Amino acid sequence: MTTRRQFFRRAALSGVGFSTFPTSGFSLAAENPPVPKPVPKAESLVKELFSSLDEVQRKELVYPFDNPLRRKISNNWHITKQRIDTFLNADQNRLVREIFLAAHSEEYAETVIRQVEHDSGKKGFGDSSIAIFGDPSNGDFQFVLTGRHCTRRVGGEAASGKAFGGPIFYGHAAESFDEGPEHRGNAYWYQAQSANRLFTMLDGKQREKALQDKRTPDDSSTIKLRRTRGDLLGLALSEMSPDQKAGLQKILDDLLMPFRESDRVKAMEFVKKGGMDDLHLVFYREADIGDDKVWDNWRIEGPHMAWYFRGSPHVHAWAHISDPDAPVVADDVI
Repeated sequence: MTTRRQFFRRAALSGVGFSTFPTSGFSLAAENPPVPKPVPKAESLVKELFSSLDEVQRKELVYPFDNPLRRKISNNWHITKQRIDTFLNADQNRLVREIFLAAHSEEYAETVIRQVEHDSGKKGFGDSSIAIFGDPSNGDFQFVLTGRHCTRRVGGEAASGKAFGGPIFYGHAAESFDEGPEHRGNAYWYQAQSANRLFTMLDGKQREKALQDKRTPDDSSTIKLRRTRGDLLGLALSEMSPDQKAGLQKILDDLLMPFRESDRVKAMEFVKKGGMDDLHLVFYREADIGDDKVWDNWRIEGPHMAWYFRGSPHVHAWAHISDPDAPVVADDVI
């Protein structure tokens, strides 16, 4: 039987350093401690920002996790009255910017932040406002950033049962408030181009079913979840051919492209769980810029998701995807 002393002596003679081995005990648990689950970069940065806030800042920016304000969404609003450029110091502003970038894909993050800077006017990204719900150092929390054409969330997915932690909004008025039919310079028009490519693949009967006359309201009510199969307008995925279904999947991929991988994966997980065949595609004749039948306004909707793209007079996009297993909220607009 090899004693512990003999074991160490043999290790030394073989050239293996003593630091390779534990100094007491040889349990597998000691040699292979459990690896903690890594904290996503954006969430980690939120924790850093939270710890940097002073008492005055916390009083203005921090709320309980279940505060109803966390669930609000709009196309042009400030979740708190304070603007980050004047209320936060330089290091904190840098952290907010890094949080926002980390919440988006590496390929698209710079495009998205340029859009926010452009639409926010002279102050640029500094005109944004933020709030933190809950305590990032202990328990559920969510960081929310808002401004013109922007509602973004970091954290809170598990507690809310929502992709992105809840509904999000993005938009862009690129060259002017009233964009032309080509939407030159618009950061998100490629998504409508993707949808219109699928429209060209539809036959006459499918187009008739997919087209509706009047578009839906441009507010949070447009993404209220119906959660009932059989009462959705438009053309169902189940009525599409395999190549058309692939086209609809491409639209979903393009809608999710700006966001970080973890959010894309979670969103598609919920969409698939809710039933891909129950997704419906709708195009709206109303407000067709240029009257060219390149549809500026359209949506994809299922019992547990709604994504509305309003392209006239410029782009507004509302998105809401829920876990089908999550409890139903009475007013599930948000």
